[in-house]
This record gives sequence, structure tokens and C-alpha cells, in this order.
Amino acid sequence: MRKLGVKAAAAAVILASPAAAEMEYSFYIGSQSAPHSVLSGTIDGTAGTAIDSTVAWEGRSTAPPPYYGMRGVYWRESGWGYGLEFTHAKAYASDADRASLGFDSLEFTDGHNIITANIHRRWKNQWWNGRLTPFVTAGVGVAMPHVDIQHGGGAHTFGYQLTGPAARLGAGVSMAITDRMSAFTEYQFTYSDNKIDLDSGGTLETSLITNALNFGISYSF
Repeated sequence: MRKLGVKAAAAAVILASPAAAEMEYSFYIGSQSAPHSVLSGTIDGTAGTAIDSTVAWEGRSTAPPPYYGMRGVYWRESGWGYGLEFTHAKAYASDADRASLGFDSLEFTDGHNIITANIHRRWKNQWWNGRLTPFVTAGVGVAMPHVDIQHGGGAHTFGYQLTGPAARLGAGVSMAITDRMSAFTEYQFTYSDNKIDLDSGGTLETSLITNALNFGISYSF
């Protein structure tokens, strides 16, 4: 009987283990900005037109294509989670800076895509009668912007590039709607170090930051 009891307990633990984990998928939109950064490099190769200037960037979150993001998180019973996240951010050079530097176009708008592997921590059912769950996020990965750059009517660089490393930090709170669905809001910061190859033969480099206030929906199972 004792052996039977031990086996039954072990079986119960094995069967219960999958239920302790949870898979969650989230989609969000929001308001995203991109502070100024230093843009440096050359337009036409090493002997070409040199660029070394501070550029003011704009997010224009609702202009097509809009700002959005999505992620998947595998949550453990401990409150820690692991997953992947994609953010379609945007960065337009201000009209004044673009014109003063001689660019016909200078933007990353379809978009300034950030892809990271994340680690998450949440404190489930902490506030408002157990309906609110605070959480934090951190991740590292790559930037893969859609580059749209043309200078002085010359070669037009237009397409996706893998431009360098990226990182993100975030913090927010989610609210249970049903057993499986929740709504959330969060602040999210991203950083990327970008080296862009131009079709004219030159390269440009800049570090882009985004700040975003996100609103989204999550589904878990």
C-alpha cells in the first residue's frame, strides 16, 4: 500500500506539472517617440560626403504603417517567464534636419524593427482584489529596420537590413478580464546600435532609442 501511495503521489506531481506553466500571447499598440541621436558616416564611401550631425527623430505612431508589437511568454509557476518579442517601431528624421543635411528621405518606418529574447517577472494577483498583476521585462536581440534613405537625388537605399544589437526594458500592469484574457498597459524602452549600408557605397551609423506607452491584450492557456 505504501508503494502504491508513493506511485500515486508521483503521478499526481507529473500530471500537475504542465498545469503549473502557462503560455501567453500578447499584442499591443501605443504611443512611441524617438529622441535625437548623432548620425555619422559617409554617403559615397570613404572619400564621399561626410555626415556628423545630431538628428531629431519623430515616432508618428499612428501614421501608416502604425506602431505595434507582439510577444509570446512561457510563464513558470515561480513568476518568471521567457519568450520572444517583436516591436514595429518607427523613426522619421525631422523635416528641418533632413533638409539641412541634404537628404530626400531619412527614415526607418516599416519599421525600425526590434526583435529580442526576453526574460520576464510578474507578481500575480497583487492588487485590486487580485485582478491586477504588475510585471517587468528585459531583453536583448537585434535591430532589423526597413531603411529608406536617399541623399541629394542619388542612390535610394530602400529595404530591410540587419543593422546591429538591440535591447529593451519595460514595466507595466495587467488586469484580468476572464480566466484566459487580460488587458495591460506598460512603459517600454528600446535601444539599438545601427550601422546602415547605403546603395551609394557609404555607411551611416546611429544609436536609436524609443520610448513607448503601450496598451494591449493577452491570451493565455
